Amino acid sequence: MEEPTGLDGADGAGALSSLIARAARAGKGAPPVERWNPPFCGDLDMEIRSDGSWWYLGTPIGRMPLVQLFSSVLRKDEDGKTYLVTPAEKVGIRVADAHFLAVELAVTGEGESQLLTFRTNVGDVVEAGREHALRFVEDEETGGMKPYLHVRGRLEALVTRAMTYELLALGEEVTMDGRAVWAVRSGGEIFPVMAMDRLETLS
Repeated sequence: MEEPTGLDGADGAGALSSLIARAARAGKGAPPVERWNPPFCGDLDMEIRSDGSWWYLGTPIGRMPLVQLFSSVLRKDEDGKTYLVTPAEKVGIRVADAHFLAVELAVTGEGESQLLTFRTNVGDVVEAGREHALRFVEDEETGGMKPYLHVRGRLEALVTRAMTYELLALGEEVTMDGRAVWAVRSGGEIFPVMAMDRLETLS
């Protein structure tokens, strides 16, 4: 059996055009990418950078409708890799950090009734809660906090730095498993940020 080949260069441009056409057909409505099992057809020289921008062959993809189209057929598999998936093929791409950015936050309700609704840079609207959890990771380089929102499948959105401060300000001290933690509520769920003793150390 031949090994999958990459899709870079001139051949890659043609393959990309074909993929766009297939993705456009697959992208009508909510594509059931988790149920598709097409053959792996190699890797594209395509990357989602940490600032949420999409790049192909070292050039930014500036057309938002095209980015939104590709984002609709994204899938992260158990192998930890991210693919563009259509019923006919699966091609690998690189992701520097998260698949999306959470760029807007709307807060409704208070206390246990509080609901946080996020909009991503590609237009997804996601309510944090049981089906869409928030998780918080301490950045080893900066010591800052990086919140991630589950969007769908294994795909997540990184909350922008500016909005992270707004999100953390919505938190409160609660007790979880007998330990005081700073946490954020949404959709009836409590999402721990960090232990209070750790927060006090950073303050």
